[in-house]
Amino acid sequence: MFASKSFTPDATGPLHGLKVLDLSRLVAGNMLSLQLADFGADVLKVEGVANADPLRDWMVDGQSLFWKVYCRNKRSLAVDLRQEAGMAVLTRLIAEADVLIENFRPGTLEAMGLAPEVLLSLNPRLVVVRISGYGQTGPYRGRPGYGTLVEGLSGLATRLGFEDRPPILPPLALSDLVCGIYGAYATMVAVQARSPGGGGQVIDLSLLETTMTLLGPQAETFRQTGRLPRRDGSRSEIACPRNVFRTRDGRWVSLSAPMQSMVERLFRAIGRADMIDDPRFATNAARLDNADACEGPIADFIAARDLDDALAFFDAASVTVAPVYDVDQVVADPHVLEREAVVDLPDADLGRIAMHNIVPRLSDTAGTFRTPAPGHGEHSREVLTALGFDAGEIDRMAREGVVLAPLAPDRSGVAAQ
Repeated sequence: MFASKSFTPDATGPLHGLKVLDLSRLVAGNMLSLQLADFGADVLKVEGVANADPLRDWMVDGQSLFWKVYCRNKRSLAVDLRQEAGMAVLTRLIAEADVLIENFRPGTLEAMGLAPEVLLSLNPRLVVVRISGYGQTGPYRGRPGYGTLVEGLSGLATRLGFEDRPPILPPLALSDLVCGIYGAYATMVAVQARSPGGGGQVIDLSLLETTMTLLGPQAETFRQTGRLPRRDGSRSEIACPRNVFRTRDGRWVSLSAPMQSMVERLFRAIGRADMIDDPRFATNAARLDNADACEGPIADFIAARDLDDALAFFDAASVTVAPVYDVDQVVADPHVLEREAVVDLPDADLGRIAMHNIVPRLSDTAGTFRTPAPGHGEHSREVLTALGFDAGEIDRMAREGVVLAPLAPDRSGVAAQ
């Protein structure tokens, strides 16, 4: 079903040569470094010996699917930073790196002896990305900042759901993912600022602030009106009609008419041109005040038709609707298939694994699938050898628990499947 792709270990991309140390855990940092890795950056996941990135533990039927998806195109070094020898390895890596990503609780990096000023003294061109729940300053800086907590505190959860039911937390790591995408953009801004003649800098990236950007002008809206936004299901506070509607065969469509011309086209299409001049529906403000009455005829019209008939009708009428899909329908959709939005890659455990394609699409410098997500410490020997350690030293560090340095697995079959 999905477009079959292979890993090409020797491929390069526009970020080839950019060296990234990713000390982060879970989603936000991994989403950030994924964007860089997909376009050719050498992303080295720095994990503990006893404690790997806990994203590996997010299992689906016994498989680390989140790790496999968000950590493709990366390498893994497992090193114990609590040991002096482990910190010595990290220090040598820092001296050669372009970017360091961390999401420790604020103050932890300083306690490790790696405050930003120390990092920049080791490498004046280093870009240090500090991800936290609430930022490196402020009264909440020391709090653990999981995305779930931020989605509540930011005001996002109070916008989701219905007034007579509890606020809704997104059922996915929304704040972390948005923060990671912001972080990739900020990282490349800082990398660009180094040339010519510029130095590194510190990026203070908080889940709270990146999540708040999703909420638009709500602060000024409240200041001007004194009103709190309502939880009104799938409706919008800025445009009406906008909702999901059930079809005769028990499916759903989403409909949005954010412009007056679209609203009038919709009313004519469902045989209710009289609503165009009705004072209750003549303007967007009036429709928002009379949303139930406005959307009732639309709901009735759609409820009398099966999904395919409704979609065909509105498409012919140039009215903006789309089906509300479950994942099985998303991945079978002809547009998704033709665009190769989901690709099928070789996997040592599963044979093949489906995951999202590289986003965004660049016409001349596209991203590439180079390697599958690494095993814990898979590249430790490779990295240490490049740093100048000989095989005996690496074996000694492995025996002493400074590093986890398994023999590299044979990836040739994975790449070729």
